[in-house]
Amino acid sequence: MTMSLLPRYRHIVNPKLKHTYLTFDAEGNLIIKSPRVSQHYIEQLLIKKSAWINRSREKLMQKKGKAPDFSKKAELYFRGKVYPLVLQEQTKKRTELTFENETFLLRYHHYDETLFQRHIDRFYKKEASELIPALVEHWASEMKLTPNRISFRKTKRQWGSCSRKNDLSFNTMAMKLPLDVIQYIIVHELAHIKHKHHQKSFWSLVQKHMPDYKQHVAELKTYSTV
Repeated sequence: MTMSLLPRYRHIVNPKLKHTYLTFDAEGNLIIKSPRVSQHYIEQLLIKKSAWINRSREKLMQKKGKAPDFSKKAELYFRGKVYPLVLQEQTKKRTELTFENETFLLRYHHYDETLFQRHIDRFYKKEASELIPALVEHWASEMKLTPNRISFRKTKRQWGSCSRKNDLSFNTMAMKLPLDVIQYIIVHELAHIKHKHHQKSFWSLVQKHMPDYKQHVAELKTYSTV
């Protein structure tokens, strides 16, 4: 098989790694992370994994809530629903994002996609900081588990986390999700206060407070974290 038939990829060499890993970035580009290996090894690996690569990329690109492509007809997910994102040039020398009449309106003076995304991220963070603390308080009372503190940030991999000190952190992109799925994330992270693992006792605790959690897990997998 010739090189032209192989998928495009970015190869990151890390001598500390013992194995080779295949992942994708948010745009669906293949990333290979490995120790020092030969080009022949990489080519053979891509041939062997071609079906998995194509299947995984297709699944990734079908996920809901991916970062908008501003060059096309754009949309944003908010609390599980999708809304149009309209870009409107204005004379005022500022960029602002509003949500009104079930439409996101992004007014701008200078076209800057990085700045546009920053305003979207800021919107999600504001909404997360207003919604999630009250939900955490509710479920913490229900579960009789108290977090040390709560923080919010945009992450590429996780919807939430619980530290050894019981600090809870939530991905601001969770505001794309339906409310019941957001609540599942909260219950999941609160359960980690008692169980710092994903063993049977952990899932039993989650199920005790959210019997239909598996439905929310399945829904969560259909959304992109970025």
